[in-house]
Amino acid sequence: MKVLDSFSLKGKVALLTGGAGLYGRQLAEALAEAGAETYIASRNVEELEKVAVALRAAGGNATALPLNLDDEASIQALVKEIMRRSGRLDVLINNAVTRCACASWSLPMEEFDKSLRINGSALFCLTRLAAEAMKQGGGGSVVNIGSYMGLRGPDPLNYVGTDMMKDPSPIYFFEKGGMVNFTRFAASVLGPHGIRVNAIHPGGFFNHQPEVFVKNYSANTMLGRLANEEDLKGVVVFLASDASAYLTGANIPVDGGYTAK
Repeated sequence: MKVLDSFSLKGKVALLTGGAGLYGRQLAEALAEAGAETYIASRNVEELEKVAVALRAAGGNATALPLNLDDEASIQALVKEIMRRSGRLDVLINNAVTRCACASWSLPMEEFDKSLRINGSALFCLTRLAAEAMKQGGGGSVVNIGSYMGLRGPDPLNYVGTDMMKDPSPIYFFEKGGMVNFTRFAASVLGPHGIRVNAIHPGGFFNHQPEVFVKNYSANTMLGRLANEEDLKGVVVFLASDASAYLTGANIPVDGGYTAK
């Protein structure tokens, strides 16, 4: 196989959780543009359908399906429906996340439990069920979408001149840090079945934050800027495709050099 051909996702079926958010839109575009039969799934099917319509108009194959990560039956139904429609599942992108407990460290334990159920327990459940489907096709690729916040603690210098860290919550740092080692765990357990598991850890994403934060954060990266709406597309296609056939258990920062400083 020629090297550029190895990046193609033609003939592969991919599931992306989320798909209408900051990361999700570009990940959905990447999968569809690379040729995958792409399913995007979340609770907000109406917004997902807008994305799917745009992807189909651009020549892609995209379908929006419902998914409630708080409901195990919904997770099971999603995988079952994809197998019914396509007969296989080759790629899972664990992208959807809740930030319901990010408001404060002083939230009741029940609020943290809700977040851990979606960002932890549902991650385990969906990955297991998707892997069972992948085994039927002889293998596959799981890509977890982590965060630079799972690799480092918060840097106070980023927030000088803002009120963005008045009462920070530990939950997102805890969950994304856990995703680092879950990636290694799943890679080890699923490797004998030809299923690769890797994670990418995006840096700060430009979303019209206060100008002083953008300046502070950009100065902390080697490339001098936050991530944009194109920066994750190449790496997710690489990890989903045969181009990365001998890569598993890796945690890859995609952060402009932020965590390397």
